[in-house]
Amino acid sequence: MAVTSEKISIVSELKGKLSASKGAVLTNYRGLTVAQDTQLRRNLREAGVQYHVVKNTMTRIAAQELGIEGLDIYLEGPTALAISTTDPVAPARIISDFVKVNKLKVMEIKAGLLDGKVIDAQSVKALAELPSRDVLIAQVLAGMQTPIAGFVNVLQGSIRKFVYALEAVRKQKELA
Repeated sequence: MAVTSEKISIVSELKGKLSASKGAVLTNYRGLTVAQDTQLRRNLREAGVQYHVVKNTMTRIAAQELGIEGLDIYLEGPTALAISTTDPVAPARIISDFVKVNKLKVMEIKAGLLDGKVIDAQSVKALAELPSRDVLIAQVLAGMQTPIAGFVNVLQGSIRKFVYALEAVRKQKELA
């Protein structure tokens, strides 16, 4: 294969995207209709995920130059790459949901990248099942709020009993 300036720029662009990515998913896009591909691209774009059909050789070279090991075995057949620079879970979740909703048997998840480390298809699917970042933060905050709310109720109960006792003493003194 002759090295051209076009190939060098493609590898350079791929390196930039892979190094900036928080999460990426490699898929076999074979068997998608044009309408399905358009819908998938729209879903990914709305979530801020870049989606490109990539040449395996170019991806292999970019990964090697970045020191990403273990990606070579997944670079067989047609490959598309979904990359997110903000949310590591977004590409996995969107593609997994898309495959489920459309009941696709032919489109498969090959592998993924999570902060520069290669993960297999099962790990990508497990990652897709995680709640979103906002949901996880809400769960942590709710967990932190529960003991505080309980403590406030205990304090209010003590204060309430004290007020009832004072009220009883006041009534007793009025009767006397």
